[in-house]
Amino acid sequence: MSAERFDVVVLGAGAAGLMAAATAGARGRRVLLADHYPHLAEKIRISGGGRCNFTNRHATWRDYLSENPDFCRSALARYGPADFIALVERHGIAYHEKTLGQLFCDDSATEVIVMLRKECDRARVQWRRPCAIEGVVREGEGFVVGTAQGPVRAASVIVATGGLTVPKIGATPFAYRLAEQFGLRVVTPRPALVPLALPPEVLARYGDLAGASVEVEASCRGGRFREAMLFTHKGLSGPAILQVSSYWQMGPASDPILVDLLPGEDARALLMARRGDRALPATILSQHWPKRLADAWCAAHGLARPMAELSTKAIEAAAREIAAWPVHPSGTLGWNKAEVTLGGVDTRDLDSRTMAAAKVPGLFFIGEAVDVTGHLGGFNFQWAWSSGHAAGSAA
Repeated sequence: MSAERFDVVVLGAGAAGLMAAATAGARGRRVLLADHYPHLAEKIRISGGGRCNFTNRHATWRDYLSENPDFCRSALARYGPADFIALVERHGIAYHEKTLGQLFCDDSATEVIVMLRKECDRARVQWRRPCAIEGVVREGEGFVVGTAQGPVRAASVIVATGGLTVPKIGATPFAYRLAEQFGLRVVTPRPALVPLALPPEVLARYGDLAGASVEVEASCRGGRFREAMLFTHKGLSGPAILQVSSYWQMGPASDPILVDLLPGEDARALLMARRGDRALPATILSQHWPKRLADAWCAAHGLARPMAELSTKAIEAAAREIAAWPVHPSGTLGWNKAEVTLGGVDTRDLDSRTMAAAKVPGLFFIGEAVDVTGHLGGFNFQWAWSSGHAAGSAA
């Protein structure tokens, strides 16, 4: 079977792949977009509670984790939140800002998918989906891409097949295997922005708190986030925990996450002010926490007696624990519960302006496939748009 020829073949029709294909096609390149999954951009569709947190207007390179932290500067500088917002507005999609610069569709995430599909169609992008990708080989100065619908030839291949999150909607390690095939390094992938599990002995104390939420400041290895923490049947979740989970996984598992359970408050002053009272510590703390959390936490920390019966030493020890409660997770809840992938194709082997493999001309890796992981709140979609635009502008 003769192989059809394209200037660019984009593998993966998610956020990054759609952006790359539309950008390359708009430059007059002949583009094929291929994906094995039957539903287009499923991760966009399910994101943000079905309303797609499509960017964060405050996104900068400082909001991303990578073993090569400066890598994302170039792509974000050349296609940032304002550029994608302008695209959304040009298509007449109504949106709103929640907290901390997070932007969501007023109606449905499908509006973003339709917008990107229109941009691809306007750029005359051709499609093969659902269509399994069987492999990529170098041939001369270009590539031959094997697909279930026959081989194709391309001068450039953009790999946008994502990471390992949510396998049930098509996630595979394809990008990592292809990178290794061509001699690129891969930073070990791990679930990121993911709930954390607690050891059985800790769950025995706090397992009945499932559903209880409290504002905290969680910190680990330079990451510090003041948001809600949620107790679950298996451990901890909520924005603060999802955020800090990425940092916790970047070092030894024995290192704790420190949780300030009264951020912005002086726990010692709060308790010492009631030093001579007959009030129970749980009663005092329930003015700031859900009552069942106050009861469980005080029971677990030996604070079941009235304040007047507690020594200054005991009160000060309790205050220190409240301000820096050391949490030792037993692990994460895995790929099906993770928002994104930490790790991926090593960016030290890629050109930061184009996303091209330094030693393999014409081969590009973008989006979640590479070792760039954003904070929670629209940052990872912005990386998809920025990296996709960079590759699409160069391929």
